[in-house]
Amino acid sequence: MHIIQVTVFMTALFFSASSAAQVGKSEGMLDANLANIESLQSTLSFGAELAEAIDEGRPYLNAQQLDTVLLRFLTTEERRDVYGHIFRQINLNQASRSAIMLIPNMSERMAHEFEEYRPYRSLEQFRREMSKYVDAEEVARLEQYVFIPLNLNAASEAELMTIPGMTSRMAHEFEEYRPYVSYDQFRREIGKYVDDKELSRLESYVTLD
Repeated sequence: MHIIQVTVFMTALFFSASSAAQVGKSEGMLDANLANIESLQSTLSFGAELAEAIDEGRPYLNAQQLDTVLLRFLTTEERRDVYGHIFRQINLNQASRSAIMLIPNMSERMAHEFEEYRPYRSLEQFRREMSKYVDAEEVARLEQYVFIPLNLNAASEAELMTIPGMTSRMAHEFEEYRPYVSYDQFRREIGKYVDDKELSRLESYVTLD
């Protein structure tokens, strides 16, 4: 196979991988809402007090809420290191500049590029645009920190399953009550299966727009 053909093939493979996903694939990143206390302590060498504070602060509906908790215990440099291991993904279409800057090794220039291509319709679009500035490995690293809200009435089962902690049964319930005409309807129906905290966490990943 010629070099040009190989390049085209690899590029297509990179962009098509997880094309149904709307929540960035983890490369070992702990989810701040789902990691248990034991994982927090063993993976990050957190003391019991900090691990318990993270647990008590859940659910984190955005990255700033997690940062507020860690700010009580850690310096800016320490938090930057922690965010290489645990995070709460940011909404690509709504996150503020300060939230984007919480991503480790984020520059103001790259944060600007995150904002420049809004609104994002897919992670494939995000990969394509960011690959103009960084290599595929860095795009994959950045993808861990982001998500694009899933349309409650249109998202496929595969897309729903990318929501952290989603189960096949819960994805079925999401689909069962379509079409959704309001968030109140979503809360009423899905609230039959989960508590208020989990309902809020799940809602943060979806949209009716």
